[in-house]
Amino acid sequence: MRNVGPFLSRYGVVVAFVILFLVNAVWQGEVFLKPENLKNLLNQNAAVGIIAIGMTFVILSGGIDLSVGSLMALSAALGLVAINRQMGDGSGEGAAVALGLATMLGSGLLLGLVQGVFVAWGRVAPFIATLVGLVGFRSLVLALANGGEIRSSSMEVLPGLGSGGVPTGIPTAGGGPLVMTWGILLFVVVTLLAEFVSRKTRFGRLVYAVGSNERAARYSAVNTARVKLGVYGISGLLCGLAGFVLTARMNSVASGSMGAYYELDAIAAVVIGGTSLSGGVGRVWGTFLGVLLLGMITNMLVVANVPVYWQGVVKGAIILLAVLLQRSSAEE
Repeated sequence: MRNVGPFLSRYGVVVAFVILFLVNAVWQGEVFLKPENLKNLLNQNAAVGIIAIGMTFVILSGGIDLSVGSLMALSAALGLVAINRQMGDGSGEGAAVALGLATMLGSGLLLGLVQGVFVAWGRVAPFIATLVGLVGFRSLVLALANGGEIRSSSMEVLPGLGSGGVPTGIPTAGGGPLVMTWGILLFVVVTLLAEFVSRKTRFGRLVYAVGSNERAARYSAVNTARVKLGVYGISGLLCGLAGFVLTARMNSVASGSMGAYYELDAIAAVVIGGTSLSGGVGRVWGTFLGVLLLGMITNMLVVANVPVYWQGVVKGAIILLAVLLQRSSAEE
């Protein structure tokens, strides 16, 4: 029994994923196992999944980022404003959307780095620094949209990127091939790159070192401030990319609701995936499975007719359970 705790801490998300997948397959197999439904499961969670990958680096370093939902919404809003102005000046759709993407990525990266500066050199607690970002970024989105929504002037290119993708050889009920959307592909690529960076690069090893013992890392001549700046920069950059993925699907930004509670979903996915909230322990692939696990749980709640207002309670309980399991395995 002594080895059960560490095993569950490392592979518990895999066990939970397999069990939940089998439960869904038995309970609602006719719907759940359809290729279209599995694709939708990935597509609907691609944006929050990309954010969760960035959150993994932050938590591995011993920090937290509560601003991710608001930062995603702000970068998306700035990108749509850039697209609309560019098209208003007579630019083509393709060039305007390219500028919008650059704006989303650039603004996300810049604002993430700003938060990193406050945490790394200002020595502001990550909880406080990113809580300010959560409130402040959302306020800026509301101001940009006057409390409403910003709609894209791109009627073909941007929506096409949201619904288009790479066709597979898997047939669908409609007769056409199953299309893996660009959002899904970006989620997978980001996961693979992040896994490589975290495991095979010097920066990744330093992130683990800072999260495990920041003082020891500093005494070992590690520039801990630069590492912290890097993880918040990654988080911000991926918030901008997630904003593009979600904006392409919706072709608009709802200032009050876009990205709302995404910080809860991202943290839940990271913790469920086996990353410790105290830092230094975890893996990116676990976060990927954690995102899909949360997606399946949400799907089950919808099928069971559980009101959407109660879904936050369920996710909060899942985070608490995951933390308790991590603590029990650490004590063993």
